[in-house]
Amino acid sequence: MAEPSANPAPPPADPPAAAASAAEGGEDSSTSKKSAKKAAAKAKKEAEKARHAAERAAAAAASGSASQTEDLAKDNYGQETHETKLSTDAVEIDLKTLGDEHVGKTVELRAWIQNARMQGAKMAFLELRVEGNWAIQGVVTASLEGAPVSRQMVKWVGSINPESFVAVEATVAKPLEPVKSCRVANYELHITKCFVHAAAPTMLGMTLAAANRPIANFSDEEVPVEQGVEKLSIASAGGETAGTPAATMLTHLDNIVMHKRSAVQQAIADIRAEMKELYRSYLRSHGFKEFEPPCLIAAASEGGANVFRMPYFEKEAFLAQSPQFYKQIEIAGGRKRVFSIGPVFRAENSNTPRHMTEFTGLDMEMEIKKDYREVLVVLEGVLLHIFRSIKERCADEIALVRSVYPSDEFLLPEPGKEVRLSFAEGQKLLREEGPEEFRNVTDDEDMSTPQEKALGALIRKKYKTDFYVLDKFPESARPFYAKEDPTNRAITNAYDLFMRGQEICSGGQRINDPVELEARIRTKGIDPASPGIKEYVDIFKQAGVPAHGGGGIGLDRVVAWYLNLPSVHLAAFYPRTPKRLLP
Repeated sequence: MAEPSANPAPPPADPPAAAASAAEGGEDSSTSKKSAKKAAAKAKKEAEKARHAAERAAAAAASGSASQTEDLAKDNYGQETHETKLSTDAVEIDLKTLGDEHVGKTVELRAWIQNARMQGAKMAFLELRVEGNWAIQGVVTASLEGAPVSRQMVKWVGSINPESFVAVEATVAKPLEPVKSCRVANYELHITKCFVHAAAPTMLGMTLAAANRPIANFSDEEVPVEQGVEKLSIASAGGETAGTPAATMLTHLDNIVMHKRSAVQQAIADIRAEMKELYRSYLRSHGFKEFEPPCLIAAASEGGANVFRMPYFEKEAFLAQSPQFYKQIEIAGGRKRVFSIGPVFRAENSNTPRHMTEFTGLDMEMEIKKDYREVLVVLEGVLLHIFRSIKERCADEIALVRSVYPSDEFLLPEPGKEVRLSFAEGQKLLREEGPEEFRNVTDDEDMSTPQEKALGALIRKKYKTDFYVLDKFPESARPFYAKEDPTNRAITNAYDLFMRGQEICSGGQRINDPVELEARIRTKGIDPASPGIKEYVDIFKQAGVPAHGGGGIGLDRVVAWYLNLPSVHLAAFYPRTPKRLLP
């Protein structure tokens, strides 16, 4: 049994007694109260800190949980695959015909990303372009519940590289204000699905902004690399992209995809295609039949040296300089009126904005009944038809081109007041009213390019037209098949047609008598029995051939001079020059 303690503890004090004792304690009692208050305040402060810490921990935990939750929109964006599907009720739209009837409807659009930008973490804006400058704004906004659009989807869409090709599903809506940066300004697309069909690289060789700027340099020579910017010029041409460097033609052709995507280049191509169709439809309506001349021929077509030679099995072949002989074969073969559209090749080492080694020829030939000017009337008619029609058919495209390459309106003569001058009259006008350097030009020498331009300026001022004809060219300035004027052997029944002081069509009456033809060939210093020439002369010996004439129009020049472009190369789909065979 344990022994009792030597100093037993006192019994618990009665509370009232303890309080009385404390009251009797004086200074010791006051100290205890202060300590209690401090302890209580400290405890309260610690509790408050703990509460805040718990709230922060809870928020952090919630955030961590949210970041680990499944992306509810993951099936609505990403790389397009064979398994990617848009809604079956989505309607494919054409931006050119988008209207109020589409508002609120689910639509499908395949387009290039012209631009993409984030607006905070929950919203992104896109510019979606389909062709030319047809673009519409797309908006991607994160849904509160995370579907059909999540924050992850918004971030991903906003980071798509410009010029990537995408497929989107969206609802058509009206923006609060017209979208000035897009041609389709009164509608926008609220995107719910977006898939990249073909991604563009992070860094483009040439941006779309640069591609839509006026080309700074048309030289075929490489431009030295300066300050780390290759083949670029910082020449400004004003407009919204005034700070964007203007690229050279070399840069454009080395980045052919972006060159082709530019709205201005597509507008030029559309104008070109329409002009070609107007040429075809006009001639067909006037009884002409289309035919296809060969490009590969056995001998130089006009006896000249500017031909491309190439091996042809065990022989040598040439690329045709002109379909001239074949047009005449068609007439000899019984056709009354024929035309062709096709490539023409000239091996001329001319590195100028007016020349190419391959261009598209619009050629025609027809039987002459009474006078060679019957042909001139048709050529003049088809060109006037093109100029008057294109102004209406391609008004938007012409305006777009002029916004990049400003030019004056192309002036045309009033119907019935077409301007036709003889070559001698043109030279006379130059002598009397032209620049000082042309005061001594003669009537028996061909015109130089500066002469042609000076005459064009005089005719524009005097007759208020940019389109006119020069007739009766001197014999020395025409090929061997040109018919001489029977009343004056020094001149021919041949003519040129001009636009803005530059020749775009040559033509005239051909010699259809083989004896006369051989004599004329000899005066040009050519042997009638030489390869290619003999076969040509033999055509007129095989059967009687009626009087006929025709002309050849350079389509590239017609497009370029009508739009007053700085180079004919801009009017070609893939320009070929002595130094350019690619792309």
